[in-house]
Amino acid sequence: MRPFSIGNILINPPVMLAPMEDVTNGAFRRVVKQIANPGLMFTEFVSAMAVHFNAKKTFRKMRVHPEERPLGIQIFGGDPCIMAETAAICERFGADLVDINMGCWVPKVCRTGSGAALLKSPDLAQSIVASVVNAVKIPVTVKVRAGWNYELFAAPELAKRFQDVGAQAVTLHARFAKQGFEGEADWRLIEAMRKAVSIPLIGNGDVRSGGDALRMFLETGCDGVMVGRAAISNPWKLRDIIAEVCGTAQGPEPSLEERISTALLHLRLMIEDVGDEISAVRALRGQLPLYIKGVPGAAAVRNELVRIETYSDAEAILNKLATSVTSRACIPAR
Repeated sequence: MRPFSIGNILINPPVMLAPMEDVTNGAFRRVVKQIANPGLMFTEFVSAMAVHFNAKKTFRKMRVHPEERPLGIQIFGGDPCIMAETAAICERFGADLVDINMGCWVPKVCRTGSGAALLKSPDLAQSIVASVVNAVKIPVTVKVRAGWNYELFAAPELAKRFQDVGAQAVTLHARFAKQGFEGEADWRLIEAMRKAVSIPLIGNGDVRSGGDALRMFLETGCDGVMVGRAAISNPWKLRDIIAEVCGTAQGPEPSLEERISTALLHLRLMIEDVGDEISAVRALRGQLPLYIKGVPGAAAVRNELVRIETYSDAEAILNKLATSVTSRACIPAR
């Protein structure tokens, strides 16, 4: 599949890591860049209202490391002026593009009139995009769901309006907001949106393998594919998807030692970014066990990892697992 551009940003390869709250922190992005090197990555979503009120924790989400470019900062909010203000701050932080979240279906976000709730207010949604475009010189993109519910496939009409006011790409998660992550993504919705806009279109939803990604390209005509949950604590999966899309050889399956060293690297980078060991370790309690998913004895280790407080705790538990697996492998078969 061919690279494409969003404004002056070349997306090569045309496979990107989706923005995911509590997942795509700066530490994880640097790990993913090192192992998989996707064409574009995004931050966790950033609350425009939190930025407006100078929330320090939110500003930490907006840090851009040189080695992770190109990087988009994703923002959400329901006020055009505050969204424009936040976009300008993202540009000053060094973002390569600003992405507007109109796809998050979580009630606490939608209750504020943000995220996927904007699918029900097309005039306000268009006003937000126009305000953000006018506030920055970097490209502006929008990530949407197909619509709020099954009765209204709103995305194509919205995408045309966003294109008209200057959005330079749109991503469609091919589910309706009311679905959450339930059911299957309907890629026919991406194909229908392809006919509605001329700006780059990125497809998202249920891409779990290189074969899935290739089918999405071929069946929908999208320019790029976005991978989300399949990559959580598994950057090798994203690496293999990219390899298949690009027609190159896939790398070897990571060894247990590589999985453990990568998990610990992720944790060290998180501590570095957060600046507080206990907070950083607690934030990754849910992700670290996924690095060893499927390994004999992993279930028991998971129960220990979800209670860790320090880096040393994680290191000791994971190294004990490695020793245990190695010892079992050395026992002669009867």
